[in-house]
Amino acid sequence: MKRFANPLLRHIIHRGSFDAASKKQCLQYLRSLRALQLNGFNTIFLGETDIPESLVTGENTGEVAGLRWPVWTVVHAGSSQGWVPWRYRLLLKGDLPIHPQNGVFQELCDSLTTSYGKCVIVMRDNKQLMHMGAKNGKELEMETQPPVPSAICMSGIECCPEVARANGHELLVVPSSYNYLYPMDVAWSSLKWFIINNRNDFGLRSIEQTHSYRCILFSDLIVKGIEKMTPAKWRMVINRVKRWENYYLDTLS
Repeated sequence: MKRFANPLLRHIIHRGSFDAASKKQCLQYLRSLRALQLNGFNTIFLGETDIPESLVTGENTGEVAGLRWPVWTVVHAGSSQGWVPWRYRLLLKGDLPIHPQNGVFQELCDSLTTSYGKCVIVMRDNKQLMHMGAKNGKELEMETQPPVPSAICMSGIECCPEVARANGHELLVVPSSYNYLYPMDVAWSSLKWFIINNRNDFGLRSIEQTHSYRCILFSDLIVKGIEKMTPAKWRMVINRVKRWENYYLDTLS
């Protein structure tokens, strides 16, 4: 048995209990990812996170009298070199289109081709295990490639494997049970902590004769928060993900 110097790391690893299907799925994902990387594909992680109004204002804006407060969604991607050179999307959930479009994903693929060449785009699909429910262990054993849904929808953005391949890229879905293999959560945590700790610096208050109001420079707040996840932090997080990948490749093979 492998021993780790950090007792906390041992506790985290052995605490989880995964069934045979999820372990097989993880191994298929990692082998496919490594094969693409050996063939010159750059790894890009694409994700999204919700920014509720209460996080920006610092006020308790729970539902009152049936009112629904705004929630914004940030869509962006990163790699070991930092955030990708692509204009991230900041979307208001109430204004999202009913039918997702793949034009934004096409734009991302074009940007990745220009900046990195061919890429493997890694996403997370929380409904993936439900899609896999009908398959048994033997069927999973016969598969050499991890299953990828025909389309993954992210806040009105449709991401299709066919669109990715048409641009020289590949699309993979990280197993939902193995969160350590998906670094976007760390990036979103960095963004939200910056919002919490610095939102007062991006607010302007106006006092008039009959009322007062506060204006928050929301776009500037998001931009600065994203910049706080520097390339150096990205490299540190990606290296941590690689250590987890090596661990699972050694233990699940």
